Amino acid sequence: MLRFLIILFSYLNIFQTILADDRLPPIPENQITFEQQDAINEMLEERGYAPRGPWIPLLRSPEVHKRARAMGDYLRYESSLIQNLREFLILLTARYWTQNYIWYAHYPIALEVGINNETVEDIMNNKKPDNMTPAESTLYDFFLELNDEKFISEETYSDMISKFGEKGLIDAIGIIGYYTLLAMTMNAAQTNVPEGDVPILK
Repeated sequence: MLRFLIILFSYLNIFQTILADDRLPPIPENQITFEQQDAINEMLEERGYAPRGPWIPLLRSPEVHKRARAMGDYLRYESSLIQNLREFLILLTARYWTQNYIWYAHYPIALEVGINNETVEDIMNNKKPDNMTPAESTLYDFFLELNDEKFISEETYSDMISKFGEKGLIDAIGIIGYYTLLAMTMNAAQTNVPEGDVPILK
């Protein structure tokens, strides 16, 4: 417990300087409830770091925090989609919601796992990428239909099942839904984006 508290206090000190528009900033250490501390401890144990980004506002509802974290552990690290396709969907979700914290966190990862630089730039500029792989192209159509049309055509559904199977279909929906939750949370909370060299979405 002492180790957790030491890490927690370090995390809180890091975030002492915040912008005025952050609606749900880090909770002062003397106001953290037992339930919130339990959620913090779980994150430290499972992910090795204290709450940051979306996890700061989500801490206001510790059970949502815990369950979202557990869902994310599977979707981001263990889902049936390979990592570059997970990151592709995450970038699409960040772009759709103009969510700069998610973009900041996943832009370098996407490049690192081999997503074409031009594809990433096109997503950033809200353009349909010209150089997508067949798998990316299927996921792109699926993402847009699901979000814009609220409906999946038979052609796109069949393509998804052919490439990823029923489990992959549900995992793709899970990734989109999970990162939509994080995006909506941070957009509502006006969560600050760390300074860095990552280009921002406009």
